[in-house]
Amino acid sequence: MQALRVVRRVLGVLSTIALWIAGILLVIMTAVVGWQVFGRYVLNDTPNWSEPLALQFMSWFILLGAAVGVRDSVHLGLDLFHHISPPWAQRTMDLVSLALVAAFGIAMAWYGAKLAIGTWTATIPVLGWPGGVDFFPLVLGGILIALFAAERFVDTLIGVEIAADTATPELV
Repeated sequence: MQALRVVRRVLGVLSTIALWIAGILLVIMTAVVGWQVFGRYVLNDTPNWSEPLALQFMSWFILLGAAVGVRDSVHLGLDLFHHISPPWAQRTMDLVSLALVAAFGIAMAWYGAKLAIGTWTATIPVLGWPGGVDFFPLVLGGILIALFAAERFVDTLIGVEIAADTATPELV
C-alpha cells in the first residue's frame, strides 16, 4: 500500500505539471494567434511562423489536458447504463473502460513514436524543425493517458475511489 501511495504522489505531480504546461501553452498559443491576426489585419504582413507554431502548442495542450482528464475522471462517458446497473456491473464496466483507455494510450504512444521516427527526415515548413516533432505530443500524451488509466484501474480494482472534484483518494 505504501508503494501505491508513492506512485499516486508521483502521478499526481506529473498530472499537475501536465496541467500547468497545457495551461501555459494555451495562453502562449492565444498570444501567437493574436499576433497573427494583428500582423495580417493591422500590419498587412502575416507572420508565416504563427500558424504552424500555434498548431504545435494546440497539439500539446489538447493531449496533455486529455491525459489529466483521464486521471481526474472527467473525460467523456455514457453514464446512463452505468448508473442503472448493479454495483458489480458498474465495477466491471469501469475496469473494462479503463483497460481500453490504457490500451488506447499505449497504442497512441507506440504509433506516435513510429510516426515520429518515420517522418523525422522531413522538415516542418517555416519552422525548420524535423517533421517527427509533430508527433511528440501524441507519444507523451499516450504515455500519460496509459499511466493515469492504469492508476485508475488499480484504484478501481482494490476499491479506492478518486473524488473527481478533489483528485484525492478515498477508501470505499
